[in-house]
Amino acid sequence: MITGTASLPLHSGKAPGWLMKRMKGLANEMTKLIVDYKGEKYFFQLISNPYWFQSFGCVLGFDWHSSGLTTTTIAALKSINNDELDIKIAGGKGKAHKVQNEIENLADKMNLNEHKLSALKYYSKMSAKVDNVLVQDDFNLYHHSIIFSKKYWAVIQQGKNNSWARRYHWLSDNVQKITIEPHSGIQSEKVKQKVLNMTSKDNKEHQKISVDLVNDNPEHVFKYFSKQRTLNEFTSKSYNQDLKMPKNHYIEYFKLSKQAREALKKAYEIKPKDYEELIAIKGLGKSSIRALALVSELVYGKELSWKDPAKYSYAHGGKDGTPFPVKRRTYDKTIEFLKETIKELSLNKNEKKQALMRLAKVLEVKSHAE
Repeated sequence: MITGTASLPLHSGKAPGWLMKRMKGLANEMTKLIVDYKGEKYFFQLISNPYWFQSFGCVLGFDWHSSGLTTTTIAALKSINNDELDIKIAGGKGKAHKVQNEIENLADKMNLNEHKLSALKYYSKMSAKVDNVLVQDDFNLYHHSIIFSKKYWAVIQQGKNNSWARRYHWLSDNVQKITIEPHSGIQSEKVKQKVLNMTSKDNKEHQKISVDLVNDNPEHVFKYFSKQRTLNEFTSKSYNQDLKMPKNHYIEYFKLSKQAREALKKAYEIKPKDYEELIAIKGLGKSSIRALALVSELVYGKELSWKDPAKYSYAHGGKDGTPFPVKRRTYDKTIEFLKETIKELSLNKNEKKQALMRLAKVLEVKSHAE
């Protein structure tokens, strides 16, 4: 099961009331059916899969290629909070500051113990910090949600950059260490040329040195940024190995801000024991993490990983073989699962018919690919 990201064009507006009402009913029924037939674990595996989540949103009735699919699907799914299911959802668009309180209220209704509550609040906060600060892909989070039960949790959050949105998926079973490739498989439609990915396993040593630099004395970091520097000054080789002359000469500068300096001084006072504890420090943002990474590269003598962790996000390939040939067995299995789920729903015939008609559009794509 793949979890990760999906890139979508950023659309404004909101779903009309008549559509949202039906999306809530269908989302609630499908969730109950999946849990009854396959169990909680299977539901969390599905919801943390960006491909299945996208298909699910389409079946509910939203545009397949819109960033709004994420926000409306999560809003529709939150209807299960009022159901007998022991699965709850906190968060949503523009509600990051309310998520912690929502988790507490929902956990209280589920009679979760203090340890479980504390863990949920921590992973909710840290997953957002990781995707906003450690994966520096220029997408800033504006939507965060956490889906949880007594045994499992999944995070779905979305960032925006100009006219595009990127969605990040997390699954509790896949997180071995929150700072080392916590996404078990990151997919995206757009791959950027250069991304500072401090969650990469190739940057483990840079993480360790970053902690050492802070605990030793951040003044050693400040001296490297006494004046404005280009990023190429920190690397052993140029990022672009193509010797053709570019049409435009672009130089990226980096200067440590006053806020970043203060955050690093605060970290020095706290003396974090590892990288996870370091990034958890309030006020430590992208600039501070980037500065530590660049200096650790000089100390370690090994180039940082600047590879975007995102990959292509096509669920089943394309009929022309781009980016890869259609995996017909996977395609058939996905469609059949959704089709059988819809048929078993406790809805009236017209609502089932509308859901099947939306699924039929996917079948049309499949028939063209064969």
